[in-house]
Parts: sequence; C-alpha cells; structure tokens
Amino acid sequence: MAPRLCSISAASRRLLGGPGPRNTDAAAASAARFYSKDNEGSWFRSLFVHKVDPRKDAHSTLLSKKETSNLYKIQFHNVKPECLDAYNSLTEAVLPKLHLDEDYPCSLVGNWNTWYGEQDQAVHLWRFSGGYPALMDCMNKLKNNKEYLEFRKERSQMLLSRRNQMLLEFSFWNEPQPRAGPNIYELRTYKLKPGTMIEWGNNWARAIKYRQENQEAVGGFFSQIGELYVVHHLWAYKDLQSREETRNAAWRKRGWDQNVYYTVPLVRHMESRIMIPLKISPLQ
Repeated sequence: MAPRLCSISAASRRLLGGPGPRNTDAAAASAARFYSKDNEGSWFRSLFVHKVDPRKDAHSTLLSKKETSNLYKIQFHNVKPECLDAYNSLTEAVLPKLHLDEDYPCSLVGNWNTWYGEQDQAVHLWRFSGGYPALMDCMNKLKNNKEYLEFRKERSQMLLSRRNQMLLEFSFWNEPQPRAGPNIYELRTYKLKPGTMIEWGNNWARAIKYRQENQEAVGGFFSQIGELYVVHHLWAYKDLQSREETRNAAWRKRGWDQNVYYTVPLVRHMESRIMIPLKISPLQ
C-alpha cells in the first residue's frame, strides 16, 4: 500500500490562508523586535581568561549573563517524512504571529530543518525576555489562544516525537542576533560528565576568541531543565566548504589545541547537526 501523504486539514488551511498581523516579508523585517571537576587539581592545568569558583554559587548563576534575564527554549520535533512540507507551511503561518505580538514575552531566535544529522527534524529556538516569569506568562496566555491550540492539535498529527530543553546562555558568548543569509547553521551538542560544567565554561571563555574572526559564533547555551549537563554551540557558515576552512583555521592559532585538549575529557557524547533556516527564521 502506498504511504498516505500528509495533508493539511480545513482548519489548518484557514490558519494558512487567514490574514496575519503582517506578511512573511514584514515578519522577516520585524525579526529583531525583541533583539536589540572532576577534581580540584584540574583547575590549574591551564590559564583562564575568566575563572569562576564552583564552590561559591549555583553553576547557572556563575556561568550565565548577569546583565540579562533571558531564558531560552530549544525544541526538537521529529516529523513524519511525508508531513515535513505541511509541517513547515503550518509552522511558518502561525509562529511569526506569536513573535510579533507584543502581548507575548517570547520571540523567535531561529527555526531550522536538519539537513545532515537526524532527518525529517525541525529545530526551534525561542527567547523569553524576563526569564521564568515571562515563560509562565506566555504559557498561561497560550492556554486561551484558540488559534494556537488548533495549531498544536493539527501539528501533533504530523509528529513522531518531540522534546525540549530550557537553556541559559553562557556569559562569554554573544547574544544571538538576526543575520542575513544565506547561511547554513551547525548545532554542536555536548553531553558533559556531571560536575564539569564550570570547567567547560572556564576553558571556552578563553577559547571563544579563536572562533570569531569570520563571525561564525552565533550562541552558546547550557541546559537548565530537561536533559542536564548539555551544552549547545550554534555556528553559522556560508556553506560546508566555508565551515571546513574556518574550523581548520582555528587549529593554526596557538592556544586552540589547548582548549580541545582540556575539554575533550569532559565530554560523554557529542553530536553535530547541519541545519537549513526556515523562511520565518530571524537567523537566515
């Protein structure tokens, strides 16, 4: 029997065809609305630019930005292969409305399909300006948003599985800003040994300078809710060849090899995704 192709319901066609607050081009133009140890001895194996003492406070307080209260949510949606186009169309029709609506304290940071890595997957990154209170405010309002509830119901029929994490951004990374394309994006995910997040942060606070000459560094995050001791580094490149050349250039810089030497033992598992932005993504 031939596989049943995914179709959009009449309700979803109303979502796709109904007038939104702005068209896709206006959404893109408005994308920037919300932007403006294992042991004690390991701490002395290298010189750090900014060293923090893990004994004085919670890791999240020590490693995250003090001047902002941004909270991030990353979503991974595994889509039925025959439904990916319909999923993208539905997503592109609904999510920009939340991004542009000032009553919702959330904004889109980036939206992608995985190109290399786990196939038929969508990745969404949200920012909540105001931390956990903003997250709860947004969640409570969405409970009464009939259009969004209809969207979720339709979307659920297109998914095989989904998961998410709440994230904080490392203090030494730039805050993700909208950028023009075309670009490809690499999401490198590191699952660390428990107790090593501070050491990871201390090493990368020094190493990030080796990875900024081509403006490839987009954002760095660590998990707070969901799977813990997970780090996500987000990079942008013009294409795969540019990625190869940029990464090789880092190895020619004195000091980069030390960062790799000291951080590899902290990692239990690592994964790389190459992703293509959706039309609505502020990161193009």
